[in-house]
Amino acid sequence: MPSFVNGMLYLIPSIILFVVFLFYPMAKTLYLSLFLTDSQGVPITFVGLENFTYLLQSTSFQESIKATLLFVLYTVPVGVILALFLALLANEKLRGIGFFRTIFASTMGMSVAASSVIWMFMYNPAIGIINKVALELGLTQIQWLLDPKYALISVSVSTIWMNTGFAFLILLGGLQNIDEHLYENAQIAGVGYWYQLRKITIPMLSPTLFFIITVSLINSFQTFGQIDILTKGGPMESTNVIVYSIYKDAFINYNVGSASAQATILFFCILMITIIQFKLGERKVHYQ
Repeated sequence: MPSFVNGMLYLIPSIILFVVFLFYPMAKTLYLSLFLTDSQGVPITFVGLENFTYLLQSTSFQESIKATLLFVLYTVPVGVILALFLALLANEKLRGIGFFRTIFASTMGMSVAASSVIWMFMYNPAIGIINKVALELGLTQIQWLLDPKYALISVSVSTIWMNTGFAFLILLGGLQNIDEHLYENAQIAGVGYWYQLRKITIPMLSPTLFFIITVSLINSFQTFGQIDILTKGGPMESTNVIVYSIYKDAFINYNVGSASAQATILFFCILMITIIQFKLGERKVHYQ
């Protein structure tokens, strides 16, 4: 009994933090999603599931779901594959490879705001370097952030660049934890690089890949900063992902009930995708 009391005393600070910053906001969001609220977010009328019914019938919300799913599709596979490619390169024992490891991981040291501002200038149709290069190559200028056809792709490219550093560093750590005796035995057996990659590297790296894919999926669904700075959900709501739609409803339109309903839908979507990811993906994970 004394050991239980001592354990609880150690846990109390963490429990308080979880209750204040996680469990209470979640419960409050679920509660508000069932009400119409005033501009201060105070519940006025209980409407049950009407907020959810209205959202599912709303064209704007449907476009928001579409933009979110496309954003996830653009960023997660490309980001993970790019980070894996860079990690494989940086794992080679070459002179000066430490410099390239630092360069590849350098995006981790930049905030979303700073990175987004850099990309905003690069995408600028008049002074941006991307359009200047396009002109030099004889191509036409593109309104990268103002054209609905290119806006979401442009934000996705900047997001991939921002997130690659973290994924690269984690994957590089996973590669360096693989037992080198496996590669030595493969070389003695005369096995080529691609066979080693498929039969040794990827299987042994699968727990790290599983972690990176799961985290990348969750982060993609929760993207907000670069959308707010680069496009503010436009043009024509082509980049109005769910988290930005929640922000607009709650803090611009002061429709807290609708924003809470959207947050609840997003929470359960991420929960279901994570469960499916664990059910399907973990079967292919090879633990040493």
